[in-house]
Amino acid sequence: SQGSAALAWGDSSACSRSCSRAPCPSVPSRHGAVKAEDTFKTSPFHLDLWFYFTLQNWVLDFGRPIAMIILPLEWFPLNKPSAGDYFHMAYNVITPFLLLKLIERSPRTLPRSMVYVSIITFVMGASIHLVGDSVNHRLIFSGYQHHLSVRENPIIRNLKPETLIDSFELLYYYDEYLGHSMWYVPFFLILFIYFSGCFSPAPRHSRLPPAALLLLGPSGLYYWYLVTEGQIFILFIFTFFAMMALVLQQRRKGLRLDSNGLFLFLSFIITLLLILAWVGWLWNDKILRKKYPGVIYVPEPWAFYTLHLSTLHAAKGAS
Repeated sequence: SQGSAALAWGDSSACSRSCSRAPCPSVPSRHGAVKAEDTFKTSPFHLDLWFYFTLQNWVLDFGRPIAMIILPLEWFPLNKPSAGDYFHMAYNVITPFLLLKLIERSPRTLPRSMVYVSIITFVMGASIHLVGDSVNHRLIFSGYQHHLSVRENPIIRNLKPETLIDSFELLYYYDEYLGHSMWYVPFFLILFIYFSGCFSPAPRHSRLPPAALLLLGPSGLYYWYLVTEGQIFILFIFTFFAMMALVLQQRRKGLRLDSNGLFLFLSFIITLLLILAWVGWLWNDKILRKKYPGVIYVPEPWAFYTLHLSTLHAAKGAS
């Protein structure tokens, strides 16, 4: 038995030495950093995921304040969650799920630890934003004007004691700054991580299927709303420049974007063009200029609505 044990030990030692000299098959990492057998592959266009992603963005994100304004107030009293709040809750569940499914379909193995941390932070930031945004949008029914700062609003500056104003400013901070940062930074990080795996050695440029071309407009328009309403132009433009730099770097290696990466990249280009048109249109608006001072001037669509369109809406309702 001692001879058999020695023989077995010798075989295992020999196997270990040979494995150290020759490449061994990779063992799936718990964090999923990189697989040794990963090769560049062309992934088919994920029409189902991009369609669901675009649809739920429009309905659950862009549509939630519209639903809150259109639906009768009697259905959702001001001291209860509104229809927009339920839309936001659904968005906070469906969006991270779709992002995870998108990462799963990447032709390359992506860093899972970073993806998981980003998803967790995304859900936490979107949930913080849910509370702050719910209260801020409800204040519209009391005369709150989004094109003014918190302290300049007539319904806020007359509050007593004045410490209540600090509380509303804290709420605005959670809504517009902390919530947006924890929501959008991981959101764009996940998109960039996915984009980094959308390259393959193709002799020709990838072409988008006709269905993808139909989705380009709605996708780019939604990102315009996301960037302008979320006040995240700097984050967006840095992400776009990083994507452009990655495209140029991979092109030197003979790698091209697949159809999914091309769809995302073209969507961002459309978004940038829409933002430039939006800023050029409102460039001379003195009131919005006062609320958005500084070099980067990107007005929020809802600030434009409360300034120029809410009075027209109220006048039509009165007539």
